[in-house]
Amino acid sequence: MRKTIAEIHELKRQGKKISMLTAYDYTSAKMLESAGIPLILVGDSLGQVILGYDSTIPVTMEQMIHHTQAVVRGTSRSMVVSDMPFLSYHTDNGQAIENAGRLLQEGGAQAVKLEGGGSKIASIVSKLTECGIPVMGHIGLLPQSINLVSGSKVRGKTAHEAASLVTDALDLEASGAFALVLELIPHPLARLITESVRIPTIGIGSGTGCGGQIQVLNDFLGFNLDFIPKHAKPYLNLNELIKDAIQRYIVDVESGDFPTTDQTLSMNESLLDGIIRKRISHSVVRGVDGA
Repeated sequence: MRKTIAEIHELKRQGKKISMLTAYDYTSAKMLESAGIPLILVGDSLGQVILGYDSTIPVTMEQMIHHTQAVVRGTSRSMVVSDMPFLSYHTDNGQAIENAGRLLQEGGAQAVKLEGGGSKIASIVSKLTECGIPVMGHIGLLPQSINLVSGSKVRGKTAHEAASLVTDALDLEASGAFALVLELIPHPLARLITESVRIPTIGIGSGTGCGGQIQVLNDFLGFNLDFIPKHAKPYLNLNELIKDAIQRYIVDVESGDFPTTDQTLSMNESLLDGIIRKRISHSVVRGVDGA
């Protein structure tokens, strides 16, 4: 049985922190669930960490559905939330309902996440929840708006921005969002937002005052140590561990130390005698014909 919204809300009521990580494939999702992660996000961050794009903007609905399906197949207890990609919900409510519906119906997600605040986004959230589609909001830094705001900057450092973010959070809650991601919001403001809403807040780079935390799995595992976001904490250095394993594999292959008998299949070699005799006979005949 998968985690339900009611169970996520109960964690908030009890004052328990919520752990959330991203996943983009079957194997990773299975691993996260086996470790006890209650919430998994199929983030459009897959555009950067999986597909090698410069931003999340090129990610398509088809790609999100494809990766969501893989994550859902690898889980049975975690709630799977899928990102709605760039321009998949901005045109009108009909477009938003259709695309969010695809992520649930085709992708198998239990909820969708969309970025932004304001009356238009609140209206979209309201329409989606009316259709039975659970929505997680996302305010603060909005990766899909990176070209508009010129980079990854902390949001809410001015009085105007801070007030707008509090209003956005309250409006999203009123519209039916069951949780909010707070990205790169100053800790005191994120704490105020968390205290101002009844729904859980999940922080990324927004301090311990949030109701939970989310990290990108590739940052969390240290896949790419060339760039570590300020908000990320690598719990492993898989980059070096994997590189070392590959180099040892190359050495073993070149030296003949791999495979060993443990990785090799055996058979009754007497069964090959007939094949060998036929091959020798065939070679002799070919030699005579050739002469």
